[in-house]
Amino acid sequence: MLTSRLTVPYQFNRPLRSRGEELRRRTFDLLIAVVALVLALPLLIVIAVAIRIDSRGPILFRQARGGINGRPFRMYKFRTMTVTEDDGAIIQATRGDPRITQVGRRLRQTSLDELPQLLNVIRGEMSLVGPRPHALQHDIEFGKVVDGYALRSQVKPGITGWAQIHGLRGGISTVEAIQRRVDLDNEYITQRNLRLDMLILVLTLREVIRQTNAY
Repeated sequence: MLTSRLTVPYQFNRPLRSRGEELRRRTFDLLIAVVALVLALPLLIVIAVAIRIDSRGPILFRQARGGINGRPFRMYKFRTMTVTEDDGAIIQATRGDPRITQVGRRLRQTSLDELPQLLNVIRGEMSLVGPRPHALQHDIEFGKVVDGYALRSQVKPGITGWAQIHGLRGGISTVEAIQRRVDLDNEYITQRNLRLDMLILVLTLREVIRQTNAY
């Protein structure tokens, strides 16, 4: 349970979004997402069949997450657990969590469960790179204990981000943990550009291979 409040100053030296920059980013997101989705189609079919055989429940997991300017949207993932919580008390996965299915454990370790979020990118709800979106309940909880948390919502959430390539994956159990992620998210926002996004995408592959803090 997060109970203390930390104060961290943030200063943005330039506008977070310009029309030209956002148009280039949107074009980049669409191009990469469409190509990746087409190339990954055979893998997506294999994963869908494996999930169906492994356990009961839907193939896709849909959960309300906080988007740009706090607008909620339904984020897609491959189902990796025996539960599909979308309201009330949403408990984050922990290492050795018995709710994680056999297929789901491997999907989470390799981040393949995130592939359906390419659909969110195509729909314009997410970017390839940006702060990771949290469940709406967690946005409320984190926003109460970490100053600067709401600044993350000034850009679209991403499939991967600056925090993730620094090894910050998995659950969040302390104020210090979420503060560190917020620090990195807001650091990214102050300097975001397409060149940095490309670097983050490449480094994300490294983190997936290393399987750091993935469970």
